[in-house]
Amino acid sequence: MQERIRHPLFRDRVVSADEAAKAIRPGMTVAMSGFTGAGYPKAVPQALAARVEQANAAGERFRIKVLTGASTAPELDGALAKVEGMELRLPYQSDPAVRERINAGTLDYIDIHLSHVAQHTWFGFFGKIDIAVVEVAGIRDDGSLVPSSSVGNNKTWLEQADKVILEVNRWQPEALDGMHDIYYGTALPPNRRPIPLVQPDDRIGEPSLRVDPDKVIAVVETDAPDRNSAFSPPDEASKRIAGHLLDFLAHEVKRGRLTDTLLPLQSGVGNIANAVLAGLADGGYRGLTAYTEVIQDGMLKLIRDGVLRMASATSFSLSPDGIAEFNANVDFYSKRILLRPQEISNHPEVIRRLGCIAMNGMIEADIYGNVNSTHIAGSRIMNGIGGSGDFARNGYLSVFMSPSTAKGGKVSSIVPMVSHVDHTEHDTMVLVTDQGLADLRGLSPTQRAKQVVAHCAHPDFRPLLQDYFDRACRDGYGRHTPHLLGEALSWHQRMIETGDMRPAGGG
Repeated sequence: MQERIRHPLFRDRVVSADEAAKAIRPGMTVAMSGFTGAGYPKAVPQALAARVEQANAAGERFRIKVLTGASTAPELDGALAKVEGMELRLPYQSDPAVRERINAGTLDYIDIHLSHVAQHTWFGFFGKIDIAVVEVAGIRDDGSLVPSSSVGNNKTWLEQADKVILEVNRWQPEALDGMHDIYYGTALPPNRRPIPLVQPDDRIGEPSLRVDPDKVIAVVETDAPDRNSAFSPPDEASKRIAGHLLDFLAHEVKRGRLTDTLLPLQSGVGNIANAVLAGLADGGYRGLTAYTEVIQDGMLKLIRDGVLRMASATSFSLSPDGIAEFNANVDFYSKRILLRPQEISNHPEVIRRLGCIAMNGMIEADIYGNVNSTHIAGSRIMNGIGGSGDFARNGYLSVFMSPSTAKGGKVSSIVPMVSHVDHTEHDTMVLVTDQGLADLRGLSPTQRAKQVVAHCAHPDFRPLLQDYFDRACRDGYGRHTPHLLGEALSWHQRMIETGDMRPAGGG
């Protein structure tokens, strides 16, 4: 590992994961690297989970607060959740064991916009950071750190933590060196200055992370892959959603509101996003840019084919095939991809300046355009808001997408009133389902409702929604945003009780 740990001081601090984990004590706040299953520490969290399990067996309580960039993987979130080693988790998660603990009420969870995490840490809202555990791809001769496959909040963790444990992962490609742009120009109010980023490919920072050597108490050597789950091919519903959205973008170009290079793209992860990305290639687009959070397989293909000129993000989220493609052509991709801290990749000021086209998934939307991205029936968390709010609130276009039904057609993604609001009607411009697209820009609430019911609702639910809206307009308390409060959430109650939103199981 000497070629990865080139500074002698850090080589002298190499220890086992078990030894490093001993520095973490009950009650500590521990900030860990990781964003969407990439760049998270692999060894220390598992060693820590083993210590927690031993403490549990001895009847001792051992729990810590865990802050990350976003979701991590079973080696971190899953390992600690299964032994009940976390008392608090933020800001975004996708691990089944973590989700189970949160919804059981045994793990406190703070769902927060990703752009807020770093600045709230600097403001002191989360208290003192005792230890940071950060994965890197290498340590340079001068002691600076080569970031790995995600940046996330690592800059803030390294600066704010009292002590630092580094995991140097040989599995991460050495060619990552130089792909990062770490900006050190942010400041706290009242001393903030504009971020000098006016194009997605602007470099405004440094290729490596800084760390105070005196803080580093341990260096752990690893050789372990990121979580790299294969993506399923887009299903028919995803393809139809993509088709509706691509037709809309073509219309916007024809109207002159967009050019044929569009605007910087932000895209969530998953089947729908991949279908949209594939459709951009089929639509003949070339020379596009992305200013987003995550580079997934679909974006690699667009870069390779010239559809995307470059992509800026804070992390990778690649399948095994995507990782093989990246590693085989890393010199090509390294010239066309930039990875930044998430406080920059998700910064509202930059998103507004660049005019991003934000494309994100949702759980449900109501007839007026309010969107729920996070909760089932208002109470059970799925993953979290992530960065969707950062982009929806500040982008040039905010698009939310979902199949029109779930659970075999028993659940509608278009409802009278959402059971939880993550994105208000004021921040939602376009809704898309497999049934169609509703352009909500410039419309009043009742005008929006007519568009959403007519174009986005599934035929099995459209008459029910139309009936609700008609009666609300006639009998509701007011006429501006008509609702029947006594039944606005009755669809969700039926789902809880019967598993089906339709009256009498579909009658």
